[in-house]
Amino acid sequence: MSDFGGQNMFGRLRRVLVARPGTAFGGADPRRWHYAASPEPVAARQEHDRLVGILEASGALVCRHDADAVASADAIFVHDPCIVTDGGAILLNMGKPLRRDEPEAVGATLQRLGVPVMARLEGEQRAEGGDLLWLDEKTLAVGIGFRTNAAGAAALRRALAPLAVAVVEVPLPYFEGPDACLHLMSVVSVVDRDLAVVYPRLLPVPFWQRLRDADYALVEVPEDEFPSMGPNVLALAPRHVLMLEGNPRTRARLERAGCRVEVYRGHEISLKAEGGATCLTRPILREAD
Repeated sequence: MSDFGGQNMFGRLRRVLVARPGTAFGGADPRRWHYAASPEPVAARQEHDRLVGILEASGALVCRHDADAVASADAIFVHDPCIVTDGGAILLNMGKPLRRDEPEAVGATLQRLGVPVMARLEGEQRAEGGDLLWLDEKTLAVGIGFRTNAAGAAALRRALAPLAVAVVEVPLPYFEGPDACLHLMSVVSVVDRDLAVVYPRLLPVPFWQRLRDADYALVEVPEDEFPSMGPNVLALAPRHVLMLEGNPRTRARLERAGCRVEVYRGHEISLKAEGGATCLTRPILREAD
């Protein structure tokens, strides 16, 4: 069995990359980074440590990336600079200019962990991991918006061709404009082969129809729980999920759908900084679908 791969969003999490908040995050200027407020460094590290404890208790091997390897406050959100496939890592090219140095830094960490780099996006090819969602092991949905563009989707299509993976483009709404972070995974998370968490008000109709046609049952996030990242749900295993605390209605709906739900406190690392459980983790190895 390889020590990397698993082209799905819900298989049991075996290896995962995280980055503990460091100097760059603790000193982030909210206006520059589009944060809700300045993070409190000690509390942020405590929250992150507890999140890592949940990951470890689930059976995942937690690997570490140095968040201060580059001067980026967002470097704690290790999901975005790359995607890990059965053939290795694809280093992305961030749509947020302040994050442009992150992919190579994460790539160096992955290579130290035995994950080869199979491709890199370059030039005007833009993509962020939050816009990349495995619908099944041979289908990758790519959200097209302010962070990921058509050139990035085309580059991913070429890079994934040797693995026989189809790329499906999903146009995203304007929402709050180019400075805000709206990824595809801001409005949908897949937590089992036939179960997804969605915020329908921002879900493109053709993509909603695609999910329904693929026999996904949809857990809908109520409007008042979208700002607290109700749709941002990390699968630790099929129907065993981790989400930000403070979303009781979404949690209850997940539980009615047969999910075991765990929550973490993320006042500093999530609510202030626009990144939930999926953003804070980069799966390196999941069990195959």
